[in-house]
Amino acid sequence: MLSRSPFLYFLTLLLFKQKSKHLGIMSISVVMIALVSAVLFISSSLQKTLQDTLDEQADFTVTRIEAGRPVSTPLAWVDKIIEIEGVSEVAPRIHGRYFYAPGEESFLVVGIDFFDEQGSKALQSLLKGIDLKQFFAEESMIVGEGVKDFLQKHYYKDTFSFKTPRGEFKKVKIDEVLPGSLNLLANDMIIMPIGLAREIFGLKEDEVTDITFNVPNDAEWDNVIGKLHLVDYEIRVVEKREVEKAYENLYNYKGGIFLILYIIALLTLMLILYQRYAMVYSHERKEIGILRAVGWSIRDILKLKFYETLILVISSFVIGTVAAYGYVFVLGAPVLIEIFLGGANLENQVQLIPEVSFGTLGSLFLLYAVPFFAAVLIPSWRVAVIPPKEAMR
Repeated sequence: MLSRSPFLYFLTLLLFKQKSKHLGIMSISVVMIALVSAVLFISSSLQKTLQDTLDEQADFTVTRIEAGRPVSTPLAWVDKIIEIEGVSEVAPRIHGRYFYAPGEESFLVVGIDFFDEQGSKALQSLLKGIDLKQFFAEESMIVGEGVKDFLQKHYYKDTFSFKTPRGEFKKVKIDEVLPGSLNLLANDMIIMPIGLAREIFGLKEDEVTDITFNVPNDAEWDNVIGKLHLVDYEIRVVEKREVEKAYENLYNYKGGIFLILYIIALLTLMLILYQRYAMVYSHERKEIGILRAVGWSIRDILKLKFYETLILVISSFVIGTVAAYGYVFVLGAPVLIEIFLGGANLENQVQLIPEVSFGTLGSLFLLYAVPFFAAVLIPSWRVAVIPPKEAMR
């Protein structure tokens, strides 16, 4: 059995002697790991932010469907929904997109009843610190950061004029801007009193676009849905968990594309490594032959290659993940974030909250390390079992 000191000395000598080869392999590995880790970090952060935001939203949204298309919802449905046992926080809402033709952009306008205790709970986190007395002193609205930036670029500093279906213009004051932490869902959002939103969309006093409500007991959800369909045959119910699943599938799909590309690139790298070590250079074959001749066993040689590879693998993985963490959570993931937010209506500056899944990183490490070890140790073993005289030829 080889003593520890000569082994460590030779391992260190081997790493520095072949540093150009090692640095080349590490560079490719770091780039691949950093790219995939960055994608996983972005996906996890967006899903965490989305989950925190959706947790505060209503459990159900009810709309009216006529001939397969959404139409205005009768306000009278509110009283019918309130009568269903297990339902709470029922609130009518105006919810729709207002298109700004000159800029070919649109805003998500949400009209709510600020004085309805049930309705205000759904948007309580958005309305903290709002002085309602000052807000209602004149017709005002609360906008997302994307809307604020867009309006300022088009010279709307303090007010914006909406064009109603009747061809009239409605000037509305920009009172507050929603915090940047809500940009994922509220970047292009405008919140205003329900009466003002009704006027902008040209709805009647007894009409809304949808009705939101909560069902505190999850076990009653299916039962409540069944009762809702008895209210009217044109009713359509959208569950919050359906929205959550749709967003989760979207981000998992985009992250999965990068993971597939990573696996393809990893397999390519492993094939190159395997071919590289399978066609061992003559001086490397002589090194193994000399080590065998001076008393090193096959186990010692494989142990040497194992620790050499282990240092490369751990170093590459640590450098790659740290670089990805800084790129995503310090720099804000420029370029890559656009892939996840691509097609956004307005320019969005999402604040990525640090969210790291160590289970996912562990799986990524194994997916990288196991093929790497196999690509190095198998060819090294094939050379080590050759008689020393033949290896030194």
